[in-house]
Amino acid sequence: QVHLVESGGGLAQAGGSLRLSCTASGTILSGKAMAWHRQGPGKQRELVASISSGGSTNYADIVKGRFTISRDNAKNTVYLQMNSLKPEDTAVYYCYCYPRWGQGTQVTVSS
Repeated sequence: QVHLVESGGGLAQAGGSLRLSCTASGTILSGKAMAWHRQGPGKQRELVASISSGGSTNYADIVKGRFTISRDNAKNTVYLQMNSLKPEDTAVYYCYCYPRWGQGTQVTVSS
């Protein structure tokens, strides 16, 4: 059975940084595209960043230059480095590997 487990969320101040991790079990991530999505309070879930099996990345305009998605295939893990955090980044962040979602990790940014 495939599981995606996120970690690294928490409370940060505006301008601070957090790094999220998504570790998979029951599947090998190396040949798969991965993505991070988020859902803020009262908002729809939205795509934040994605990374292909070959390492190509894409970002939502609102996080470009601040967030970096990366992968470590040896650790079966995908990361989201979040810098220059803003209060509007507050959301539950979800790891996605078709067709599976992780359980989400809360990120709260205080002003």
